[in-house]
Amino acid sequence: MDQNNDIAVVTGGAGAIGQAVCQRLATAGQRVAVLDLSQAAAEKAASTLPGAGHVGMAVDVADNGQVQGAMAKLESDFGPIGTLINTAGWDRFTPFVDTTPEFWDQVIAINYRGTLNAVHAVLPGMIERGRGRIVSVASDAARVGSSLEAVYAGAKGATIAFSKSVAREVAKYGITVNVVCPGPTDTPLIRGMAEEMGSSERFMDALTRAIPMRRLAVADDVAPAIVFLASDDAGFITGQTLSVSGGLTMA
Repeated sequence: MDQNNDIAVVTGGAGAIGQAVCQRLATAGQRVAVLDLSQAAAEKAASTLPGAGHVGMAVDVADNGQVQGAMAKLESDFGPIGTLINTAGWDRFTPFVDTTPEFWDQVIAINYRGTLNAVHAVLPGMIERGRGRIVSVASDAARVGSSLEAVYAGAKGATIAFSKSVAREVAKYGITVNVVCPGPTDTPLIRGMAEEMGSSERFMDALTRAIPMRRLAVADDVAPAIVFLASDDAGFITGQTLSVSGGLTMA
């Protein structure tokens, strides 16, 4: 990891993938700021991390003012933000014809504007210092489409296109911007979404059968790819989209 006394910020850090990322960053010697919608959840996740200097903070990534304020406070209290990892996300399985503009706004606000808000807040400092790592979690739904997730897939597709464009703009400053796209991952979020459909086990079984490796991912399958792209070992990799899907999608 970057050992310039920087802090790594993980949005959605109290979620399944977010916590796995935070654990790996901390184990590698990185100080971590766990950002999540719940202050209690963020603090609890931060308290489990090995090492010292970690912090948990409540932030709604969809609220640009909150994000700007949180990033400014972190830099004032804990030092430069050298790494930003966007794992915050939200969705519901719904046919597009049954969705509403309010649903569109919520999905886009969390999954796309949340990334815009966070990147916009940390990028000036990274440019000034001439270094930085940004990794955003999208989804293979953005790459190949996904039934019942049209709006979510669109928001994550926007995240991919945005990340590639910013990667071109900031490469000359020593900043890398990449995306990791998990395939179906066994998390409380996806299980909750399946339960809302009233067919949780059948739905999860169908997802499993579609994956060549015949199992769903777990958070610890996805986190290593994210942490690698945030490391100095990935210093010449930028503008890339990496699928972690057990072979469900191949490119």
